[in-house]
Amino acid sequence: MQHTEGEANTSAARAEWDAREGDGRARDLLGRDAGAFLHQSLSSPCVATIAKAEGIWIEDVAGRRYMDFHGNSVHHVGYGHPRLVAAIKEQLDALSFSPRRFTNDVSVALAERLGAIAPGDLGKVLFTTGGSDANEVALRLARAATGRFKTLSFWDSFHGAGFGAASVGGEATFRSHIAGPLLPGAEHVAPFHCYHCAYGHPGPQNCGLACASMVDYVLGREGDVAAVIAEPMRAVPVVPPPGYWQAVRAACNRHGALLIMDEIPTGLGKTGEMFAFQHDGIVPDIVTLGKALGGGILPIAAVVARRDLDVAGDFALGHYTHEKNPVTARAALTTLDIIEEEGLVERAARLGTRAMDRLRDTLRDQAMVGDIRGRGLMFGVEIVTDRDTRAPDPARAEAIYYACLAEGLSFKISAGNVLTLSPPLTIAEADLDAALGIVETAIRDQAG
Repeated sequence: MQHTEGEANTSAARAEWDAREGDGRARDLLGRDAGAFLHQSLSSPCVATIAKAEGIWIEDVAGRRYMDFHGNSVHHVGYGHPRLVAAIKEQLDALSFSPRRFTNDVSVALAERLGAIAPGDLGKVLFTTGGSDANEVALRLARAATGRFKTLSFWDSFHGAGFGAASVGGEATFRSHIAGPLLPGAEHVAPFHCYHCAYGHPGPQNCGLACASMVDYVLGREGDVAAVIAEPMRAVPVVPPPGYWQAVRAACNRHGALLIMDEIPTGLGKTGEMFAFQHDGIVPDIVTLGKALGGGILPIAAVVARRDLDVAGDFALGHYTHEKNPVTARAALTTLDIIEEEGLVERAARLGTRAMDRLRDTLRDQAMVGDIRGRGLMFGVEIVTDRDTRAPDPARAEAIYYACLAEGLSFKISAGNVLTLSPPLTIAEADLDAALGIVETAIRDQAG
């Protein structure tokens, strides 16, 4: 099967990259990794080694440095932020663990803080160790609150690798072959994507929001859907058309379904708003957070729900061993402090607009560049065979990726052919310019 959500680790281009590795220490560590870990798509065998991570930079065992424009979406505040490291060390000395049936001040403070920054009546919280679990908690809560079990979600989406999260996800890599059978009642529709409209009407000026109308149609047709779960802005990246989420929010209200926004990669300022759904003027019933919440150091995720959805007290929604871990909670609290006090949300909006404006200007004459899109510091360049057909060109996208990696820039390929650029919110403008220059040069070189 073809894996589209990331550069393939079994392709001919990867084999050629591996063959170029001339450092003995790197080859040895990569070999040990391949021998010790279970192999899986998009992961092991690995593309490179890492010995150090600081700010926007990762450094391999040979001392080669790369600007990290991927970071698994955890590095909003950069790697190893000194204030964050100090806070974690201090918390380790003060209180390192809290059994689940006990509470502690730092975990309560984090729950209160998330309720304070979330809009509307989003104020009840549960912590998990990862985003996949957070989404599954949200789904259980929706079942408890509605008395229904069905869900509606989107093809090509990603909500985690667990059975429940994979069931509502829409990527073949996580839901096909060995993944089945999946949860019953997990209905899917085509996602919004103006550049590649599944309904044959590219561009919001032509479509009448057919993608949102399909959500309304399925909710009405099924009649008993507990929740719609979705990424507010698809991390591939794809921005929703104007009015899309208002239409879906209204459809959920009409049909008694809850709206769950998966903000795990997009939340906490990455798109130029604290929550990506704030761009679209709606408030969901439940929001999930993760990845960057732990500051790029520790794993923590959260479910933040409307206060009146606190209806499952007689059941177990999560019951995680590290549900109220004070060290991960301290990491999250400090990360929120850094984001707010350093003005990183506003910074992401400003730098993201600047970066996309530059790319649209410098690459406007490149026929292989079909679309440049995004919000804040999550943006992408779609590589196509030509602009008329908009046909994806994965081979050329992969060649550009390895050319950039050779020049010290790491990022992710999404959907098979989208150069997805997601730098830390702390990136210096000079470093952002240098990275954009690397991308521009690699694209021009591929044009011949």
